[in-house]
Amino acid sequence: MKQTFVKAAVLACCMAAVGCKQAPMTMGPGEYAVMTIATTDREIPSNYSATIRGRQDIAIYPQVSGTISQLCVNEGQKVAKGQTLFIIDQVPYKAALQTAEANVEAAKAGVATAQLTYDSKKELFARNVVSQFDLSTANNNLLTAKAQLAQAEAQRVNAANNLSYTVVKAPSNGTVGQLPYRVGSLVSASIPQPLTTVSDNSEMYVYFSMSSNELLSLTRKYGSIANTLKNRPDVQLQLNDGSLYDQPGRIESMSGVIDPSTGSTQLRAVFPNTNGLLHSGAPGNLILPISYTDCIVVPQVATFELQDKVYVYKIVDGKASSVMIDVEKINNGREYIVKSGLVPGDVIVAEGVGLLREGTPIVAKTQGAAPQAAPAAAAQTETEKEE
Repeated sequence: MKQTFVKAAVLACCMAAVGCKQAPMTMGPGEYAVMTIATTDREIPSNYSATIRGRQDIAIYPQVSGTISQLCVNEGQKVAKGQTLFIIDQVPYKAALQTAEANVEAAKAGVATAQLTYDSKKELFARNVVSQFDLSTANNNLLTAKAQLAQAEAQRVNAANNLSYTVVKAPSNGTVGQLPYRVGSLVSASIPQPLTTVSDNSEMYVYFSMSSNELLSLTRKYGSIANTLKNRPDVQLQLNDGSLYDQPGRIESMSGVIDPSTGSTQLRAVFPNTNGLLHSGAPGNLILPISYTDCIVVPQVATFELQDKVYVYKIVDGKASSVMIDVEKINNGREYIVKSGLVPGDVIVAEGVGLLREGTPIVAKTQGAAPQAAPAAAAQTETEKEE
């Protein structure tokens, strides 16, 4: 009985010792990456979603109806201004032109006859053989014949034009788009799809939108919209596969009207397309470099937002103190330009701000701090194995 009591006492002491070893340790100040604020000159690229268009995309519709008798081009073919694209069946339009020409000849004969009658009546009226009524009637018949001739001439011109419209030609230099209609297709001016589209791709227009605040900032920087267009640096184009187009472009124009529904305005940049790499209708991203002089730049990971206000944790007397800053947001998703709230020499927490609270003690993280934790953990593991 006494031995059993002694064993129980020894076991209780061992359990107490183990419990003491697992007691929680008091945590000291946390280590955080910090950065010292300084001014710098930066050129920060801003990305804008863009749409690529040909310099001139012309939808080709027929001006007369009929069946396509000849297709003269292929999709993607380069064509010159005036080159034939399609030929619509010309037989009915040639017949209409011949009829119009015959009507003209008949009208000319009618005018000649009416002229002879009028001249005869005029001479007889001078001899008092016919009355004034007969002379006026002859004159009216002559005027009617001349009007019929003019009408026949107009119909002949219209028939000639319709015949010429059966030959559909390229209105400008460019590249042929899709060809949804083939030989034998019945087409007219009211077809839902154009015969094709001719795109002038020698230069490409890249359309993108900018917010009114960004536009106002640019205008203030350069003084006017005209100076902005003249003095802006070249822009780059990121293609849909993520690669950068190898030729720079320039902003050529901007709309003077801000869309009230989006609060943005549209701009147009021009890129050369000598190698034919850019295609009308393709998406992309326009990269617009924005230059800042003597500015304060902070990474977005060093900030947090509260009620639409941006804050950072500034280190004051070794503790985190939240400070509201006024920033210019850059749409690269990585940095802010600080307009007020920080001055050179301030030290802020550079990352991990989501774990901080007001007054949290801060120790600047050093490169050797993290590796030191591994030997300590290994030593504790060896101790537990021995026990």
